[in-house]
Amino acid sequence: MSTLILSLETSSPVCSVALHRDGQLLGQSELRLEKSHSSHLSLLIQQLLDNTTVTLRDLAAVAVSDGPGSYTGLRIGAAAAKGLCYALDIPLLAISTLQALAQQVAAYTVRAEEFLFCPMLDARRMEVYSALYTHAGQQVLAPAPLILDSDTLAEQLAHHRLLFFGNGAAKFASLANTPNAGFLMGIEPSAIAVGALAQQAFQQQEFRDVAYYEPFYLKEVHTTTPKAK
Repeated sequence: MSTLILSLETSSPVCSVALHRDGQLLGQSELRLEKSHSSHLSLLIQQLLDNTTVTLRDLAAVAVSDGPGSYTGLRIGAAAAKGLCYALDIPLLAISTLQALAQQVAAYTVRAEEFLFCPMLDARRMEVYSALYTHAGQQVLAPAPLILDSDTLAEQLAHHRLLFFGNGAAKFASLANTPNAGFLMGIEPSAIAVGALAQQAFQQQEFRDVAYYEPFYLKEVHTTTPKAK
């Protein structure tokens, strides 16, 4: 029996959904509109299912980008995924946003085994959410918030060729003055990459508790109260 997995990626300004059958991409859809997630995610899901002649009842699991990333975006994706899993009584999968982004780039990199892959997601000012992976997806450095300066990842750059990408990588380009640093611009998280990793997670039954799952925010969220007029 084939395994159909719906994947959601809402950690960045791109709202993306994808559908895989046994690890093979059936279709994907995305919107690159700021703050479109809450109003368009359900519509993107339904359009994708209609275009691939699949129904919600055909799904074996739903995978969601786990973070780090936009707090609001991650909350929207998690709520949608949990709602579908609860209603359909199917498993929930949570896939690291940074690992998926690294695998997304590694899959299309020539001689990928010669590089370490460093996704960077903008966390405002000179801070990024980042991690380090091999071409096979092995974690070299765990996800962490990094404040960028000329010494960031200096030890790794001294011994390895690193590829930097994601919407935070541009902030590091002027600081990494070494031939071992390569930069790829315009790379955004994609539900396709989430779905590619979700198949393995499904086979290993790495399911999350639908009732208690929360995204991996990496940092505490700070809110402010509007000042009284």
